[in-house]
Amino acid sequence: MNEKQAIREKIWTDLTEQKAGRFPFPLEGRIPNFKGAEAAAEQLFQRSIYKEANVVKVNHDSPQLPIRAQVIKDQKTLLIPTPRLKDGFVVILPGTVPTGEERKAASLKHMNNYGKVTPLHKLPEIDLMLMGSVAVDFGGHRIGKGAGFADREYGIIREIGNRAIPVVTTIHELQLIESSLPSAHYDVSMDYVITNERIIEVQESHKSTGIDWSIVSEET
Repeated sequence: MNEKQAIREKIWTDLTEQKAGRFPFPLEGRIPNFKGAEAAAEQLFQRSIYKEANVVKVNHDSPQLPIRAQVIKDQKTLLIPTPRLKDGFVVILPGTVPTGEERKAASLKHMNNYGKVTPLHKLPEIDLMLMGSVAVDFGGHRIGKGAGFADREYGIIREIGNRAIPVVTTIHELQLIESSLPSAHYDVSMDYVITNERIIEVQESHKSTGIDWSIVSEET
């Protein structure tokens, strides 16, 4: 088992044993949902990076559902990547979701009924990006579930000309790691790490400027 996977296994175990995780179960193999996801989301909504953003990309995982729903409620444009980026991004425009249906529209199951799969060259300029995480350290280095698609999403939008933007993750306190996590040159580090208890603003975050084509294969 490599170092990153060992850390994932520990986080999934800790969340499970301390009963800090929540549906869907098991937590293993996914961006884990956690008790306090709404509290973490509320802290984000108070920050200027959210208030001033008009277009927000949010990952499709369960713990970020409250954020996706609020983006819709706040009449911002929401971008949700399809699983494994198979169909690109779903775009949900302001004013297209009836009042009271925001949470349903923001769900992975129903997002295609309210939004539209949009080709990369027609994506709007993104102002803020949310990524799901399994573990994050105080320097903003992040470990996902292992597929690498979140980092690729950032690389893609930079490749097509989007400016550099703030990147945020919301996690449980148990997912915050004291020691430095392993990180490669193509890994995107967070500008803000928001837990169910606090906000950590990272002073020096690392971002890619596009896709590293040297590590892309037909399979990936």
